[in-house]
Amino acid sequence: MNDWRPFVYGGLASITAECGTFPIDTTKTRLQIQGQKIESRHAELKYRGMIHAFVRIFREEGTKALYSGIEPALLRQATYGTIKIGIYHTLKRMIVHDPKDETLATNVVCGVIAGIVSSSIANPTDVLKTCF
Repeated sequence: MNDWRPFVYGGLASITAECGTFPIDTTKTRLQIQGQKIESRHAELKYRGMIHAFVRIFREEGTKALYSGIEPALLRQATYGTIKIGIYHTLKRMIVHDPKDETLATNVVCGVIAGIVSSSIANPTDVLKTCF
């Protein structure tokens, strides 16, 4: 467990991916809540699809609206991605020292364990992401 690079690179990769995909997530969320009768501002059907919604949000509200609420999402990805990828690679190197000796079973077991541990630890950040 002396190699810290998988943890750092995993976290950086996850944060970068979140920055690239967050506007898509925002657009999807806007599409999902439109037409709801809970709040009058969502009752109107404003968007006809993903592309229409994305362009309309961008034109009417700007880039800032597409990235509104990104902070909890970045926290979640920093936590989840760092732990998941770091544990996955660390476990794999503990079990198999030479990458040529890796098997599908090794990768699956390491992936499952890394996923369980990282999801368990990062769960509170999922709650934050949905609240904001």
